[in-house]
Amino acid sequence: MKRNVLIIVLAIMFVMPLAQASAQTKPLSERMANTVMDIWADSLWVGRPFKWSYDQGVLLEGISSIWQRTANPAYFQYIKKSMDFFVTPDGDIRTYDHQSHNIDHIKNGRALLLLYRVTGAPRYLKAAKLLRNQLDVQPRTKEGGFWHKKIYPYQMWLDGLYMGQPFYAEYSYIMNDLKAFDDITNQFVYMENHSRDPKTGLMYHGWDESKEQLWANKETGLSPHVWARAMGWYGMALVDALPYFPENHPGRAKLLAILHRYAAAVVKVQDAKSGVWKDLLDAPVINRKGNYFESSASAMFVYTFAKGVRLGYLPASYMKAATKGYEGMKKEFVEVVNADRVNLKGTVSVSGLGGKPYRDGSFDYYMREKVITNDPKGVGAFMSAANEMELAAQPKPGLGKTVTLDYYFNNERKEGPNGQPVRYHYNWEDQANSGFWFWGNAFNYAGAKINSLDVAPTVANLKKSDVYIIVDPDTEKESATPNYVSDADANEIYNWVKNGGVLVLMSNDFGNCEFTHFNKLAGKFGIHFNEDQRNAVKGRDFEVGKFMVPSGNAIFKTAKQLYIKEISTLKLTGSAKSVFTEGKDVVMATAKIGKGTVFAVGDPWLYNEYVNGIKLPAEYENFKAAQDLSHWLLKQSSKK
Repeated sequence: MKRNVLIIVLAIMFVMPLAQASAQTKPLSERMANTVMDIWADSLWVGRPFKWSYDQGVLLEGISSIWQRTANPAYFQYIKKSMDFFVTPDGDIRTYDHQSHNIDHIKNGRALLLLYRVTGAPRYLKAAKLLRNQLDVQPRTKEGGFWHKKIYPYQMWLDGLYMGQPFYAEYSYIMNDLKAFDDITNQFVYMENHSRDPKTGLMYHGWDESKEQLWANKETGLSPHVWARAMGWYGMALVDALPYFPENHPGRAKLLAILHRYAAAVVKVQDAKSGVWKDLLDAPVINRKGNYFESSASAMFVYTFAKGVRLGYLPASYMKAATKGYEGMKKEFVEVVNADRVNLKGTVSVSGLGGKPYRDGSFDYYMREKVITNDPKGVGAFMSAANEMELAAQPKPGLGKTVTLDYYFNNERKEGPNGQPVRYHYNWEDQANSGFWFWGNAFNYAGAKINSLDVAPTVANLKKSDVYIIVDPDTEKESATPNYVSDADANEIYNWVKNGGVLVLMSNDFGNCEFTHFNKLAGKFGIHFNEDQRNAVKGRDFEVGKFMVPSGNAIFKTAKQLYIKEISTLKLTGSAKSVFTEGKDVVMATAKIGKGTVFAVGDPWLYNEYVNGIKLPAEYENFKAAQDLSHWLLKQSSKK
């Protein structure tokens, strides 16, 4: 008996380290997502009535970020299932009450826009328009700031910036509504002007223009305290709205300045020992007995810093605070369930101002609100923060480098959602099947900046580019006035490559690409695109497009099985070399010219349809291939 007990104990001692090691292999964001999709398998809150709620939108932001990093289709399907409970075939939104003028109701619009941009289904855009229409009639302060809700007249809360502005910015971007960015800018400016403490830079939870609320200071209209999650909402709103701002819009510079002031203030109140943040941040109550470390706000600050650094909005020095905060969160709030799941502790369920029963904004009020485990707001923010930290940990061969995608030779247009022509087919912005959104993310996650060039390439306008990608030049059936590759264009590109540039050439199959002029350029590097079509896949016969990567391939170091359909094969001369051959056919090739490198393939095969995980069976690893190729291309750059 004793011997059996000893064996069991030894077995446990052996297995436990293995279990702990396994628990460290799956990223925290995905383990949190597993918990989410387990607890709320149908995406709705257990024990709560069925209703359109911003909590769900916060949760789906985290799920969306993980899908973009992993291309795991389960995450996208979860988002779609979540919204399909509410969005009718006609584009109405079940349980959405527009007459309440509640800005919280706008939050879920970001999930609707994602679904519209990926699937193209009109009902998601119709539903998003309902939310956009609410902003047109949303009550405002005298200077134009959105009221938080109809039942909270003349009040602006920090929370409302996150609920409304990222959606407002993305929708305006999609609709090319440049005028709207003036209004979006003003919402951030008004909130900072009224709520920011000039001494500390911290921002108070709410502002009452009328100064009639019992919680409002009779001179300033401000609420009594700086609530951490409110500031967290505001920071996330900034880094989520900024990507949609036109580069030359004056509001962009204003928001970046606000973000810098904001970040400087938040860092100062980060707890020096634990690395996380307390529920109330203003002096002297930050050190008052009973004030506690709060997880949702901590996650929001980590997310804001990490994403701000990744996108170049904040100096890299803020990653130190993000890392310290993230490590602190893992110690203070993350509870390991098993190798696949974690819980998030320490989230205050809600904190508001006014209402019934009345919330007076006092210290005692904030301390009375329940602190719970796995609150959707905390969990959603944590998934977003963890995902950003996991992105930050990935290799960065692209730091300081720029990848430019040609928008001149490939310039296809179609009717957009507002009736105006919009660019589509193989561009960074297109999230539908035809775009390079996922491939662009791969470059960005590797530390590179992505760019586009909509004029003829020259050595001068490519000077700041490390990688230049030309995909499927237009034919006359694709563009009324196609820009063919001229001899002058070819010479300019050749000289740029010779000086150290990295050129990517992607054709298409016979009947879908302009070969004559494109081959003049490719021929300069010993590469010729054959006017043929290999791997003509019918329906879902994916096996026809399968390519196995041989061991030791210099480019595809993690992807083992690729899918490429309907490609033109290559003929090589001179110094051009095959890097991927199937039978007698050359599928991919490279060439070294001077200090530069050329990579060629006969299909734009890394477009979203075959990278985002939704369509292809899991055994095809085009998502990994996109990362492999991106890293290889960035490492070839010898430009200084």
